[in-house]
Amino acid sequence: MKIAITGKGGVGKTTLSACLAHLLKQNGKEVLAVDADPDANFGMALGFSEEELADVKTIANDRKLIKERTGAEPGISGQWFSLNPTVDDVPKRYVSVHNDIKLLQLGSVESGGAGCACPESTILKALLNHIILNDDDAVICDMEAGIEHLGRGTAGSVDAFIIVVEPGKRSIATAKTIVKLANDIGVNNIYAVVNKCVGNNAAEIEKALGNIPVIGTIPYMREAPEADLNGIPLFEHSPSCLSYVQPIYDFLLKQYEMKPV
Repeated sequence: MKIAITGKGGVGKTTLSACLAHLLKQNGKEVLAVDADPDANFGMALGFSEEELADVKTIANDRKLIKERTGAEPGISGQWFSLNPTVDDVPKRYVSVHNDIKLLQLGSVESGGAGCACPESTILKALLNHIILNDDDAVICDMEAGIEHLGRGTAGSVDAFIIVVEPGKRSIATAKTIVKLANDIGVNNIYAVVNKCVGNNAAEIEKALGNIPVIGTIPYMREAPEADLNGIPLFEHSPSCLSYVQPIYDFLLKQYEMKPV
């Protein structure tokens, strides 16, 4: 199962990603958690300590690897470089493990801006494409608010592309923009999860989302900021949160098992 999770910053996509990774592990799956958000917090949400994360080398910041695989010096524009770098051995070299969940941090591209045609972006895109197409683990990919690292060739291999939405017009507008970008590269299995619901606003958000299927709603939980403040995964600080995520997991599992081989 390969799941990509995205949404506007602060909507709770990393928390949902961590809860789904935890449920997959609980159900006996080998799990690879991929942090593809430049504001990397997936490891903390999974329970990695600050000391563990301090020792993690992100791929985008490994200048030696990028030069070795692309033939170009990172951070310098106007160079020739390989558009098809070899990356099949990279995940094993960069994976960290905590509570039997593997973490791979892609890191951020610090030169050229978002979407740049640079060696760093080429490595990240090739690596994510390789993981989605070839990795045997269940993969949960915590994306930024976009699809920059997803290529057209891998779009059809993503089992579910989940957009997390919170009450607010900006979050809904971001979701609709993401849907358009995803459709442009052939992503079809697009779903929404409504987070931080208060009262009856979940129904209003579902209506505003139009044709985007909503596969789960999660109420606002004061335990979430408490867990974050204390550096504890929400599923450990408040195990009851999993009762809201379990139906989402069940839906995804059913869809995956029904997928033609």
